[in-house]
Amino acid sequence: MSTDLSSLLASSKALTSHLKRQDLPNVSLSLDQIEVQSRRLLPRQPGVQPDAGRANYLLAQAQIDAPALASSIAHLNPSATFLPLQPLQDTDISGYLRHAHEQNVISTIEEARRETQEEFYRVLEDRSRHEWEARKKRVFEELGGRLGGNSGAVVLGTRTIQNRSALTVSAAPSPSLQMQGKMMAYDRVVVELNAARLRGASFPVVHAFIQAALSLNPDRMHPVIRIFHILAKITGEPPAIPPLAHAGAHILNTPLVERRYARAHLGDPVSREAVELRKQIASGARAALEEQYLDLLERTVQARPLEARLGGDPSIANHVRAFLLVRFYRGGEWQDRIELVAAQPLWAKLFYLVRIGHVREALDEALAQQQAIEHREDSFVTHFRIWVESPDHRLPKPHRDHVQAIYNAYMLHSTSVDPFKLALYKLMGKLDPAKRTVPLVTATTEDWLWFQLAMVDEEDNGGLRGLAEVLLNYGERHFEGAPGSKDVRTSSWVAVLLTCGEFERAVAALWDHPETEIEAVHLAIGLAYHGLLRAPSRAETSDITPLSLSTSHPPALSLSTLIWRYVRQFVRLDAKEALQYVYTVTLGADQPGSVGKEQLQVAWDLVRRVIVLANAGPAWDELVGGFRADGMRFTGVIEQATPLLKLSDTHELNAEIFVPAARQAEESDLVLQAIKLYNLAGEYTTVINSLATALGTTLAAPGGGGERARSLETAASDIIRHYERMGRAPGRARDAVMKLLRVREALDAKADGRLDRAFEIVESTDLVPLDGDVAKINRRAEEFKDLHDALQRNLHTYLPLAMDCIAGVYQKVKISNAPDASRQLSLAALRKKSRSLMVFAGMLRYRLSPDVYSYLARLDVEVAL
Repeated sequence: MSTDLSSLLASSKALTSHLKRQDLPNVSLSLDQIEVQSRRLLPRQPGVQPDAGRANYLLAQAQIDAPALASSIAHLNPSATFLPLQPLQDTDISGYLRHAHEQNVISTIEEARRETQEEFYRVLEDRSRHEWEARKKRVFEELGGRLGGNSGAVVLGTRTIQNRSALTVSAAPSPSLQMQGKMMAYDRVVVELNAARLRGASFPVVHAFIQAALSLNPDRMHPVIRIFHILAKITGEPPAIPPLAHAGAHILNTPLVERRYARAHLGDPVSREAVELRKQIASGARAALEEQYLDLLERTVQARPLEARLGGDPSIANHVRAFLLVRFYRGGEWQDRIELVAAQPLWAKLFYLVRIGHVREALDEALAQQQAIEHREDSFVTHFRIWVESPDHRLPKPHRDHVQAIYNAYMLHSTSVDPFKLALYKLMGKLDPAKRTVPLVTATTEDWLWFQLAMVDEEDNGGLRGLAEVLLNYGERHFEGAPGSKDVRTSSWVAVLLTCGEFERAVAALWDHPETEIEAVHLAIGLAYHGLLRAPSRAETSDITPLSLSTSHPPALSLSTLIWRYVRQFVRLDAKEALQYVYTVTLGADQPGSVGKEQLQVAWDLVRRVIVLANAGPAWDELVGGFRADGMRFTGVIEQATPLLKLSDTHELNAEIFVPAARQAEESDLVLQAIKLYNLAGEYTTVINSLATALGTTLAAPGGGGERARSLETAASDIIRHYERMGRAPGRARDAVMKLLRVREALDAKADGRLDRAFEIVESTDLVPLDGDVAKINRRAEEFKDLHDALQRNLHTYLPLAMDCIAGVYQKVKISNAPDASRQLSLAALRKKSRSLMVFAGMLRYRLSPDVYSYLARLDVEVAL
């Protein structure tokens, strides 16, 4: 071992052998000795004083006395920072307490300042991250829509529609198969809803959404189903509404559901109607939580029958007893602090009967055990009976004061009182509402929320609005929900917002999560149908998030934004279903002020977008309507739904939907759709002008414009025949369309090798003077500027076409076997026509390109030879 250490020492010294210099002595000091020597040498270093002097001179110019500050710092004793300014005697107890109190106040202020600062930066970071995620999601959606669509989307993406970016109207990629199944289940409900609105009948839309959700997941405890269940209880919507055609139904006794709460929700928040609405929201939400807890109670008892020991008694009180055995009975003993009355946890039993909404059964149980209860709490049964029998569960002031006295004397500061008895006293008297938790009673989010709703008093502590403010201050992080449950945090927060009347925030919370966007859209539709959704004004509407928050107005949610982002996914493939969702935007048309009118305008704009983005074909004609082969018009889906769009007649439909949609389609290069829309709107002159412009564009297109041009020409022929028969839109535009169609027919004949037929068609158009009359040629050249613009722009198309036909016919006649005299006569006539065409082209030479004119001259020479 010693040999190894010696060799190790020798090798370590050899590591620095290359650094040694012969002119420097070796240092044989340890690190501590080197540090001591360095500190001794530091004061001897020259140059410190001059630098300090220059620094003092510079600081003195800024009115800073550096030597005085250095002296103060040198004499500062930090150990005496928290000592009293005046020394305290050992016997000065009041002075010591005063000093301790001041120090506590200072430390509390400092701690609160630090916590406030940390909370501020945390909230700022969360909000910035949330806004960034929303903007990123919006951009990705739009970019995905532009890149994922077909060529029509690309055309839209290169244009601007009414000064709006094409990102606003682009379609999104198609949804997955799983999403399609979910969307179809909800689609059917929306279709039925609009059908009921057209009939003027009420429709249980929330219950229909519940059934749609159950068809996807039969578990009634699923978070989405629970959310819709809460809304159904809040609105008081009946599970089914008999149709008016039913024998027992009548319009006077059929409940009115549509927009029932709009006036109260959108009006003055301190009005009597608004107060009654908040009471209904609280009671409905509480009833929903009670039904959900009853379902949980039954499941718990069925899951653990040995512990429950239910027996054959079917009463609800026996089920509660069994539930208590499962919940609080372990190892032959009840849980701590549970008080037994008549050998049973009576306080817990009474509370859970109230918790599941069976207050009458709770009163019956209390009356059955009245003697045992009065032995412990002599006035409880009396107060409890008055509280149960009260319509709004309120005690008269004398009874409430007595309950308050008992609570203050025996329960407020007690650590051994039964928590369920404490909860019952708090509920009866609505006592100490600021203390929001009770051990064992508010164990889960739903229990805590139910307890807060049961304690709400609209006449005290701000009522439901005060509770909503408290819950919003808590934030979503406070409601984590049960661990291991999918989407439970989101659903818990949404349920919290619904129960406190923050409907707009609830929809936005669902929308923020991609897996619940579909449910968010349909929850918003259900709220809007009942009048519980406030829409923002157009100035307050954001393109990033549908929720609008303002310090001067209540929260508002843009239903149109949700609807459009939702239907973009299938607007091209199923425009009819997309329209069904657009119709729901008009539910907010009765909102006070200008917002209601803006909602109508937004709905009309969405209808126009759907028309422009929908795929052309029979489905598109079914959407907007059209004309049959016999000239009879048939109505489309949109025209049949004009009552939903608040359009009174066909004139308004044309002015608000078809004509603006036609302009958008025309600007998006969807000419055929634009022409059909103009035709439906009765804008016959515009139809002809658009046809002329479109035909003029496709006539000169390479390859003849393809299938799209053929469809346009077929539609143009049908329209022209119909207009000629009806005597509509006469004038030069209609003549231009007819001549352009004839030119297209001549081009097709030439392409098929039928030059004679092509030449006949060209001559019949009378576009080119071929009779050799110079005066007529001059007149026609002067009149050329009066022709339709489409004909002027296609001069380079039909002049070469005419010359090609002349040259082709000339060569054909030249080599024919006809008699020489007849053949020479025909050739002379063709040379005359060629010469007339060249004279006409020469007069319009500057309207032709040099290549075209040279081509005409070359062919004329060939004909002349």
